[in-house]
Amino acid sequence: MTVSMTIHTFGPSGSTCPEDATPARAPSSESNTRVWVDVLDPTPEELDHLLASFSLHPLAIEDATKHGQRAKLDHFPDHAFLVAYSLEMAEVDLFIGPTWVISVRERNEQDVHWATDVARDRLERVPSDQVTVGMVVYTLLDELVDGYFTAADSFEDRVEAFEDRVLSSDGAHEQLIQGDLLRLRRELLVFRRTIVPLRDVINALLRGEVSVLDAATLVHLQDVLDHLLRAIDQIDSQRELLGNAVDAHLAVISNRMNLVMKRMTSWGAILLGSTLIAGIYGMNFEHMPELSWAYGYPFALGLMAAITLVAYRIFKRYDWL
Repeated sequence: MTVSMTIHTFGPSGSTCPEDATPARAPSSESNTRVWVDVLDPTPEELDHLLASFSLHPLAIEDATKHGQRAKLDHFPDHAFLVAYSLEMAEVDLFIGPTWVISVRERNEQDVHWATDVARDRLERVPSDQVTVGMVVYTLLDELVDGYFTAADSFEDRVEAFEDRVLSSDGAHEQLIQGDLLRLRRELLVFRRTIVPLRDVINALLRGEVSVLDAATLVHLQDVLDHLLRAIDQIDSQRELLGNAVDAHLAVISNRMNLVMKRMTSWGAILLGSTLIAGIYGMNFEHMPELSWAYGYPFALGLMAAITLVAYRIFKRYDWL
């Protein structure tokens, strides 16, 4: 797999280099310009080169190679290490130094260009000498959080679709609907567990725990936090609605089962009268007056029919049939 590394430099003579670069072309931390290095699925050798060029901490490099980290903010002597996630739950690791930012992204076919396309386009609209490390960090985090609204809207559409399926179900695909509901609830839970820790990360940034972020960046990060809280609230609302949909589905199944039981009970009661008469006259006792009666047989059949009809009308009136 070919690794994509893109180098962006900002400053009085800064420029953006959107073409792929090799690790050897990556500037070092001693450069006077502000640098953003965007790396997609780096190999261990390329991470070693970045470690040497920017004096990255080995523990941060280790975390960047092991995907599945919880969103967090770690502090090291010369830089900070931040873990976040994109819209498609691809891990994004940020190394934040005095004059540089390194973003290490996990490959995901649906959003592999979010950083180099969207974030870079936004930064290109700002004069190069005004782009700070904080602005790069803010832009990347803002794009990540804005993507959460897309996921939340998608979940909302799916929850509404499931609600319609539950209410319009005819009982033919109950197991399929139940499985889909449980899978969607699990997806919502995983998504929430992934984005909620980012709230603590941004709060830590707002408290000034990363000194290279200027006051203007902190103001913008407050807006990112507001967006993140809205996304979390939206996801929580969808979880509640989905829980209600699951409860409604179980209630529909229970009501349908109760209806079946009512019908079975009704028919059992209807047939009980005929069965009772047939049982009495089927005992074959010698001294039973009706056995020698010429109209005994049609009378028994008529009595069974009458009892069956009366019972049917009664159960039908009470909507048990």
